[in-house]
Amino acid sequence: MMQAGLFDWQTRFEQLDNGGNPLVKLNEVVNWELFRTDLEAVRDKDRKSNAGRKPFDVILMFKILILQSLYNLSDDQLEFQIRDRLSFMRFLGLGLGDTVPDAKTIWLFREQLTEAELIKTIFDRFDRFLRANGFTAKKGQIVDASIVAAPRQRNSRDENKQIKDGQVPEDWTDNKKRQKDTDARWTQKNGKNHYGYKNHIEIDVEHKLIREYEVTPASTHDSQVFEKLLDEANTRRDVWADSAYGGQAHRELLSERGFRGHLQRKGCRHKKLTEREKQGNHTRSKIRSRVEHIFGVQAQRAGSLIVRTIGLIRAKAKIGLRNLAYNIDRYRLLATR
Repeated sequence: MMQAGLFDWQTRFEQLDNGGNPLVKLNEVVNWELFRTDLEAVRDKDRKSNAGRKPFDVILMFKILILQSLYNLSDDQLEFQIRDRLSFMRFLGLGLGDTVPDAKTIWLFREQLTEAELIKTIFDRFDRFLRANGFTAKKGQIVDASIVAAPRQRNSRDENKQIKDGQVPEDWTDNKKRQKDTDARWTQKNGKNHYGYKNHIEIDVEHKLIREYEVTPASTHDSQVFEKLLDEANTRRDVWADSAYGGQAHRELLSERGFRGHLQRKGCRHKKLTEREKQGNHTRSKIRSRVEHIFGVQAQRAGSLIVRTIGLIRAKAKIGLRNLAYNIDRYRLLATR
C-alpha cells in the first residue's frame, strides 16, 4: 500500500472544499475565541491540581460539542467520526497524529458546562455578538415550540402515577434511579402521543435567528412560557404565533406591552371560523412558517429530534447546545451571502 503524501492530502482537502464543505466556512467566519472566557471559568473551577495530563483546550472541546449538536451524534459516535472524517479533523485543527478526546472526555466536558449552567450564558453571549455585528432582531418575532423526543420509559402504571405526583418509587435502587428519566412527560399532538421535552423558541423574522428559548417537559403548554420568550429589543412590535398562544389573556398581554399580536385563530364545533378569519390565518401563516423552517433544519441535519440524556437539567443543556449550534451555522450562511 502506498503511503499518502502531503500533496495527496492537499488534493483531498481541495476536493472537499469544492464540494461545499460548510465546516470550512464555519471556521472562517466564527471567532471561536469569543467563548473562551466562559469556558475557561469552568476549567479553572474544576481544576484541583496541575498534576497529570494537560487537559484538552476548551475551544477544541466546545467545537466538538457544536459538531455533536449539528449532526446529532452520541459521544461514542462522535469520537469515531472525529477519527474517521477528514472534514471533522480539519474543523477541529487536529492532525492524523494528534490525540482525539474519547467519549468519556466529551461527556465530562458537557457535564461540566451543564452543572455550571453555562449553556444559556454562552448562547446569550453569541446573541449579543450577533446584535453588535449587524444582525439585530428585525421585522418582528415568531414564537413556537417543538417536541423533542426522549427514550420511552418502561414503567408500571403505579410507578408513572408516583412520578407524575413528584415522587420516586421507593423500591428503585440508586442505580435504577440514575437510569430513569423522571422529568420527561407525555403529551398529545395531532392525535399522536409523544414523550420527552419541548423546545420553546422565539426568532426574529428578518434573520431567522433564535433569540430566546426555554426547555420544559413536553406536557407544559406552549402558552405557559409565552411571555418569557418575548423580545423587547426587536425593531418591530409584531408578534406571530399559532393558535396555542391565541387566548384572550395573551392578546391582552401583548396589547398591554405595546406589541401587535398576529395570533392564529382556532374554530370549534359550535363556532366555526369565518371566511375572513380563515384568510387571516392564511396570511399570518406565510410569516409564521419561518419558524417551522428552523425546526425542519434541526431535524433534517440531525436525522431526528431526540435527546438521550437523563433529566431536565441535561435536556436543557443538550437542546440549548442544539439551538446555539443552529445560530452559529445560520450566522455562517448570513455572513457569507
